Amino acid sequence: MVARVSISSVLLDALRAASAASPAAEVCGLLYGRPDTIVAAEACPNVAPTPDRAFELDPAALIAAHRRAREGGLAIIGHYHSHPSGRAEPSATDADAAVPDGALWLILTAGEARLWRATPDGSWHGRFDPVPLAIDAPCDAPPPSP
Repeated sequence: MVARVSISSVLLDALRAASAASPAAEVCGLLYGRPDTIVAAEACPNVAPTPDRAFELDPAALIAAHRRAREGGLAIIGHYHSHPSGRAEPSATDADAAVPDGALWLILTAGEARLWRATPDGSWHGRFDPVPLAIDAPCDAPPPSP
């Protein structure tokens, strides 16, 4: 497994802003890139029955993203979601929903972003391991589209 994963400060700031703009419901979306780098993110509708306490990616958005990846688009490496009134740590609900497939989970709060990997025997709720997140300085080029 990769020791750390990088993300541009511009992309992380955009995800934090989206999270802050939704204080009553969890935002969610997909992360794209390589095993060691998050290069893009795509917001997806949260179709959970209780979006103030949980998230569920819109299945149509997920299917479309996988189709684009198969057609040569960016690889899906995980997803992000916010905890509007919680901590940037996986909840028991997150652990129950997580598939232990090595996917990245970026969890955002008002002031924090932490990265996790879903594993079969993780140190957090038996399902997640923390992953160091390296925040890269901005560059002149905009992030790629998914």
